[in-house]
Amino acid sequence: MMKAKLLEASSRRLRGTGGASTLALAAVGWITWHRRRGSSWNGFKGCWELNCRLGRLETAEADKNSGVARAPGVTLLRGDTCIRTGIWRGCLGYPCTMENFLLGAFKPACNIVITFSDAKTRKQVPMKKENGQTVTVPLFRSQENIAGKISIEPLQGKKIEHNGVKVELLGQIEMYFDRGNFYDFTSLVRELDVPGEIYERKTYPFEFSTVEMPYETYSGVNVRLRYVLKVTVSRNYGGSIVEYQDFMVHNFSPLPSINNSIKMEVGIEDCLHIEFEYNKSKYHLKDVIIGKIYFLLVRIKIKNMDLEIRRRESTGSGANTHVETETLAKYELMDGAPVRGESIPIRLFLSPYELTPTHRNINNKFSVKYYLNLVLVDEEDRRYFKQQEITMYRLQDS
Repeated sequence: MMKAKLLEASSRRLRGTGGASTLALAAVGWITWHRRRGSSWNGFKGCWELNCRLGRLETAEADKNSGVARAPGVTLLRGDTCIRTGIWRGCLGYPCTMENFLLGAFKPACNIVITFSDAKTRKQVPMKKENGQTVTVPLFRSQENIAGKISIEPLQGKKIEHNGVKVELLGQIEMYFDRGNFYDFTSLVRELDVPGEIYERKTYPFEFSTVEMPYETYSGVNVRLRYVLKVTVSRNYGGSIVEYQDFMVHNFSPLPSINNSIKMEVGIEDCLHIEFEYNKSKYHLKDVIIGKIYFLLVRIKIKNMDLEIRRRESTGSGANTHVETETLAKYELMDGAPVRGESIPIRLFLSPYELTPTHRNINNKFSVKYYLNLVLVDEEDRRYFKQQEITMYRLQDS
């Protein structure tokens, strides 16, 4: 009778521990089940003895309010801290950590490894992930073959019952304001296995031939475009097992047949009149911007003049369009007051900066444009600027 009251009191106390109560009540039921099967009560004296790293044990003293006394050698759980980690001793005859039990319940039933057939020879490039970490991934271009093998190995002593194995090649766009929802613009599927069971390591070859990948990989302020291989082991219970492998895509453009220079005159009436000239309007990512600034009229005191490279990222459409502008480079052209007739040369190398090609209305989701922004500051810190769009493209490495 006292044992039944003790279990009842333990259960009642654990119901007040929040999220840990369900697990604790399950443990009480587990002990009760063994008692009904005729197990000795003494075998359970140590079941509730836990070594906690995150919290301390609190021995159940005599509950004066309820009149229930503590059984010798039995330790009641204190809150959720003792549930999270500890050691059950006694009834099972060997240590069993609750932490390992919980981790094992959510651990995948197998290890999946994706390797590319030309991984040793293919160029690897750094790619920044969502969490800020930089990883190295293989580099591809449009119309290339993407082939390799997928290895699935069950954990030791386990088998995998599945409804089929498949690999998908996906091109996806994700808006950060709608995180988790991907817009697929490329989707190819290869079925690797029919429903069955996997008892030991199994390897599946795969190949996607002349894959059309029209857009470059891009990671911006509010949007990212990525390519990924997705392996799915479909199951009825426990959820499907999914593994991802990112890769990067660069698309190259030839030298433009027409590349006009940029020449403009700007100014403030009767105060400032300048003429600027850039040698061309289209630049590859490792190009050099060459130009000149001519001062035709100067009646205000100019303190300094800078040339900026700006990237403007537009996402959404219509009233939901969101624009984000970044200043990627700032180059000082002049420090001091110019005079009429003075000419300032421009020579700005683009290779040190993290530039991408210009993207125009990619899948009706986003655009990326680049601008040269000429900024003049007078002695009263008033700013005068003129912005000119340029086109960026990726040239094949020689």
